[in-house]
Amino acid sequence: MILYPAIDLKDGACVRLVKGEMSAATVFSTNPAAQAASFAAAGCAWIHVVDLNGAFAGKPVNAPAVSAIVDAVSLPVQLGGGIRDMATIERWLEAGVARVILGTVALRDPALVRAACACFPGRVAVGIDARGGLVAVEGWAETSQVTAVDLALKFEDAGVAAIIYTDIDRDGVLAGPNIEATAALAERLTTPVIASGGVSSLDDLRALKARATSGIAGVISGRALYDGRIDLKAALEALKD
Repeated sequence: MILYPAIDLKDGACVRLVKGEMSAATVFSTNPAAQAASFAAAGCAWIHVVDLNGAFAGKPVNAPAVSAIVDAVSLPVQLGGGIRDMATIERWLEAGVARVILGTVALRDPALVRAACACFPGRVAVGIDARGGLVAVEGWAETSQVTAVDLALKFEDAGVAAIIYTDIDRDGVLAGPNIEATAALAERLTTPVIASGGVSSLDDLRALKARATSGIAGVISGRALYDGRIDLKAALEALKD
């Protein structure tokens, strides 16, 4: 199972939010590229980056920081936040991002997701962020009436590389991931699922790995890595196949 250390960008800094609230941001590093390099040095296989400002603005905002991260490491980087049209998708993939994550646009314009998957096989993921099981968009500011499962099923035949499932109520609060909801989603899909939100301990990682047969292929962790609750090298060891 792949561990994706998270770099969430707000105003050029590496931060963590609580339940997606921009006003509740804790700054952990003012040098995202150096942070990425430290993750690479520890042995990570991927890096997960989110342009938080971009998610609210609907367009890239932290482009210089993202570019610095891509330049600083040889690891593949997956990026989400404010990617809402084909031109932006193309620009990021040409700039060295390995995989783009389409969130809001997956709900608003599913045809774009399908077109992007056709143009860039294996390089498009769908981010599904749920509050109470319902999809939230626009930087989590709006909650729809569409369930996470229903949205994910729309892309089963599109060639999506992964579904990144975030339980918003668990995100940034270190309350443990919603393993049952994540596994239930993964069991309905053939597309691999990456778990996100709430990971707070090595036990959480082991519990997710124990459900790998359901289709959970990866896990994103942020705050717990930054505040030392999870030792990164121990986490990588725990998730080894």
